Formats: sequence, structure tokens, C-alpha cells
Amino acid sequence: MTTTLLTGIAELTTHAEADTPGPLADAALVIADGRVAWTGPAAQAPDADERVDLGGRAVIPGFVDSHAHLVFAGDRAQEFAARMTGTPYSAGGIRTTVAATRAASDDALRANLRRLTEEMLRQGTTTVECKSGYGLTVEHEARALRLAREQVEAVTYLGAHVVPAEYQDRPAEYVDLVKGPMLDACAPYADFADVFCERGAFDAEQTREILTAARAKGLDLRLHANQLGNGPGVQLAVEFGAASADHCTFLDEKDIEALAGSQTVATLLPGVEFSTRSPYPDARRLLDAGATVAIATDCNPGSCYTNSMPFCIAVAVRDMHMSPAEALWAATVGGAEALRRDDVGHLGVGARADLAVLDAPSFIHLAYRPGVPLVHRVWKNGTPAG
Repeated sequence: MTTTLLTGIAELTTHAEADTPGPLADAALVIADGRVAWTGPAAQAPDADERVDLGGRAVIPGFVDSHAHLVFAGDRAQEFAARMTGTPYSAGGIRTTVAATRAASDDALRANLRRLTEEMLRQGTTTVECKSGYGLTVEHEARALRLAREQVEAVTYLGAHVVPAEYQDRPAEYVDLVKGPMLDACAPYADFADVFCERGAFDAEQTREILTAARAKGLDLRLHANQLGNGPGVQLAVEFGAASADHCTFLDEKDIEALAGSQTVATLLPGVEFSTRSPYPDARRLLDAGATVAIATDCNPGSCYTNSMPFCIAVAVRDMHMSPAEALWAATVGGAEALRRDDVGHLGVGARADLAVLDAPSFIHLAYRPGVPLVHRVWKNGTPAG
């Protein structure tokens, strides 16, 4: 077993509970067999087979992007341009992507997925969740999940994204399909099931039916909740013990209390609000109440076509009133908790050696220098990536 010593670390953020609460200055880290084997002051570093001097750069855990929609074809640039000139966002554009995705070949979808995940890795994201939701037939939803399973660490069944055009006048029949034959075909590829519980998509009763069926099939749960307005999504997520309630843009006090008193992570997606000119979620209220908060990109061709976690961190600090340290934690440990993972999102001993080296002396520069490509190098599973 080869061991690798990373030294010359100006600031090491491990997010390991047993470690000091803040970053460690003048630090080192040892990797062995794809895992973190040791962290501490560089002067106390043990011998290793290989030594890499990082030249005074900061090291952070690899980002955990717990909400993305990456299996799709085409784009919706014109829809974005219309929003920027005053057209309000709605979920209706999803059907445009559904048509393009159904028409695309496996190879085309696979290539686009690979392009996006490679972009994510270059920006420091080492764990990715990917949803279906742009097929909306039994065949195409199963295909999306099968392709996602080839390239990402967590896969989510989202047959309940919107009601497709062919079922527009028969939504109850589509719900039966989603919780029946489509679920049967998709469950073997999925870790989670999700529902877009929102006006214009699926109401509380429909959401409850789908979540109940998915849980009976052995899938863990997550939920698109309270994106476009106040609604039942957050309360349903907590009731079902979902891993996460995602978006959480419009919350009342009862929603915040429910999240704070539960194990359900509030996953915030600041790139969506940036891209749709919608109000930002109130991260400060959630954090002050004691809720667990994650940040993810929601990369998709409609409401948020960015896959940059550093960008989302900068927006969360600037517009959602998170501190740089809170935003980094949400983009790493928070995302891991939203995926029910304890081996990623931190650099404690025994964790997967997924880390990003920054061309900066501190992680604060992720928000301090927005838009600058600060990720110098990435290790994934203990191996240099890219």
C-alpha cells in the first residue's frame, strides 16, 4: 500500500468533529489506500512513500453536490434570455427538455453527462447526485437512471417531475404510472425517489401516494419543496423522514421549526434564484433555528445551468447571509448529510480522500474572489483527478 504525504498546506479544513473547530494552519495530510490516514501540523507529519508539496495553498474537502439534473439533451438559453427581460419563471419549460431528451441517443446523453461531471470535478466537486425527470415514460426514466448510475455516486428517481403533455388531461393516470410500472422499472437503478411537490406539478395527495410507494419499494426519499411559494412540501418531507427538502425558498415558522426538529436537511440552491431572479431562501433563519443546511447547484438546462459549487458558495455568502465557513460546511458536510453519507464531505481520518487544493491561502477566497477559477488540483478516492 502506497502512502502519500500532502504538505505545504497553508490552511487545512477537515470538518472532522474530533479536530479543532477551525482550519489548521501549516498542515499536512496523509493518504493511504484511498482514505485519509492522518492530518495534523506539517512539523509532525509521519514518513510516507510519496511527498507532494502544495506550495502554501489551502486544502478543503471535495464538494458534495446533492442536487443536480444532468441527464438531458438540448438547452433553454432562449428561455433564460426571456427571463432576464421580464418573463417570470415557471416549471412549464421542463417539457421542452423532455422532448429533446426523449429524442436523444444513449451516446448523446452519456456524452453530455460526462461533460458536465468532468466540469464539476475540475471545480472541486467529488460527489454528485443526479436525478432523472426528463424522460417521463417508463423506458426513458429507466434509461436516464441507468446512464446516471454509470457516472455519479447517488441516483434519484424523479418520474414525478411534471405531468407530461400526453397525460395533461389525465394526471391521476400519470401518478398511477409513476408509483407503479415506472417505479418498478426504475427502482433497481436508484438510491432515492423525489417528487416536485409544487403548484403546476404534484399536490400533497399525489406526493404522498408516490412517496409511500417509493418507500415500500426500498428507496430513500427526498423532495422538491417550497420553491415557487408556500406549500406542503417541507412538512411532507419531514413527515416521511426524507433525507432532504430541496429549494426551501418560501418557508413559514412552522416549516423552519419542522426542519430544525428533524433529520431532514434543508438543501438550498442559490444558483436557481440567481438564474430566475427569484427571492433567495433565508439561510440565516434556518441556521439560527438549528436546521441542517446544505448547498447544491441544481444544475439543469432550465432554471439553473451552472454546476459550479464555488459560484454557489459565493452567492450564498453574498445574498443568503451565510458566513464563508457556514457556506463551505453546507457545500461539503451538509451535502453529505443530504445523501446519508458519512465518508465524504470531510477529511477526518478514515474518510474518503476526496479533496480540493485551492490557488489561495484560505477557503474564504471562494467567496472573496467570486468567479475566479481557484481550484488548482483535485484528489478523488486518493488519486489525483483530471
